[in-house]
Amino acid sequence: MKYLHTMVRVRDLDASLRFYCEGLGLKEMRRTDVPQGRFTLVFLAAPETPEAEIELTYNWPGENGETEDYGGGRNFGHLAFRVDDIYALCAHLQALGYTIHRPPRDGHMAFVRSPDLISVELLQKGDRLPAQEPWASMANTGTW
Repeated sequence: MKYLHTMVRVRDLDASLRFYCEGLGLKEMRRTDVPQGRFTLVFLAAPETPEAEIELTYNWPGENGETEDYGGGRNFGHLAFRVDDIYALCAHLQALGYTIHRPPRDGHMAFVRSPDLISVELLQKGDRLPAQEPWASMANTGTW
């Protein structure tokens, strides 16, 4: 398993970049605009540890200029880990009694929550695995 990133939702992307980049000295590693989802992802890292990133997620304002309220800690998103076999790890977690909230139906991504309700994203290393039951037909459970 390899630690990938921690996701934080931000209300003002420019102000956040000023804080993380100018203030803390992090560097922008890559940026992705997703018009169909109306959000932007910006990955930042410290120069000495570029493999450990912070993902800033900026959800674009609605058509009337309204922005999302991240009260109650919802601005913290998730921890992410790349794993060698997403199906095996999800089966292992399930056997330990943990709920797979977003099953790896696509052979690529899953979400589970810690006992403290921290979302943890699991991403398959390399190419997606072929669809496999019981995961392929398993529905989402709760929030992740």
